Amino acid sequence: MTLSSSPRLIKGGLVVLAPGGGPVQRTIALQYNPETLSRSYQVQGVGGDGGGERAQPFRLKGPAIESIKLDAEIDATDQLEFPDSHAGVVAHGIAPQLALLEALVNPSVDELLRLAAQSESGTLEILPPEAPLVLFVWSRNQVVPVRVTDFSVNEEAFDPALNPLRAKVSLGLRVMSTEDLGFRHKGATLFLSYLRTRETLAGKAAGATLGALGIDSLP
Repeated sequence: MTLSSSPRLIKGGLVVLAPGGGPVQRTIALQYNPETLSRSYQVQGVGGDGGGERAQPFRLKGPAIESIKLDAEIDATDQLEFPDSHAGVVAHGIAPQLALLEALVNPSVDELLRLAAQSESGTLEILPPEAPLVLFVWSRNQVVPVRVTDFSVNEEAFDPALNPLRAKVSLGLRVMSTEDLGFRHKGATLFLSYLRTRETLAGKAAGATLGALGIDSLP
C-alpha cells in the first residue's frame, strides 16, 4: 500500500538534443540517484590584484566556470528477477545503458566515415560538426547545458556470456555558459534561465544581521 502523502521520486539524468538545441534525441534517466553530487566554481574576474601601476577594483568579467561530478550505479539485479519482462537485460545485461553513456563522448560511426571521405576527396573541414547539446537535469530548477569532460566505468559483475550486470559510472560535467555558446544559442537561453533560477533562490535565503557577526555597525 502506498501512502497518498508519499512524494513521487524523480530521477536525475541527461537530455540529448540535436546540435544547436534542436529536437530531443534521447533522454537518459539515472537508475539510482547518486547520494552525493559535487560542484566547483572557477571565478572569472579581473583586477583586485595590484599587478599594474595601481590596484584596480575586482570585477566579474563573466559567469564562473561550473564543474559537476557525480557517481551513479547501474544494476540489472531487479530486472533479472522478472526475465520475461526484461528480455533485453537477459540478453545483454547493462551493456546498452553503458553504450548510451559512451555515445556522449564519441562521434558516431557515420560522422567518422563522412570526415574520412571528405579527407580523401581533398575537402578541408575547418571545424568538426557541432556535437549534440547535452542537458543535465537535476529537478525542474536545475536544467543546464553541459559537456562531458570525464567519463569512467567500473564493471563489477558479469553473466556467463560476460555481459556486465552491475557497474559504477563516474561523470564529470562542465556547464556551458554564454561565454561558450554566445547569446543566440538555445543552450545559452537555458543557461540564463538556470542562472536566473539560482538568483531567485538566493533571494529566498534569510538575511543575517551585523549583530550575528559580532558587530553593531561598519567602521
